[in-house]
Amino acid sequence: QLQLVESGGGLVQPGGSLRLSCAASGLSLDYYAIGWFRQAPGKEREGVSCISRSGGARNYADSVKGRFTISRDNAKTTLYLQMNSLKPEDTAVYYCAASTTLHGLCVMNRLPYNYWGQGTQVTVSS
Repeated sequence: QLQLVESGGGLVQPGGSLRLSCAASGLSLDYYAIGWFRQAPGKEREGVSCISRSGGARNYADSVKGRFTISRDNAKTTLYLQMNSLKPEDTAVYYCAASTTLHGLCVMNRLPYNYWGQGTQVTVSS
């Protein structure tokens, strides 16, 4: 069974940067579409970015376009979310998730994602 572990969260000042990592349990992420989601206190979990199995399709929420970049390492066991120009409203717990049912595309709706990490806290504050 696939296991996902997020890391890289922390406290950063507005305008700063963080890079989140999502490590798979020794399995290649080639077989999965991967999404990054976040959940702020009192709010619904929302999609931030996603990448298809092949890496050919990448999507971003409007709120993070131009600031966040999703990528995958050459060994394809770790996924990254580079977050630049962070804002206080980016504060949330960030989760990565994998889908075995999405082929050739990715979506930022949580329903198709059947494996989830435990989350990593990102706090943007001065």
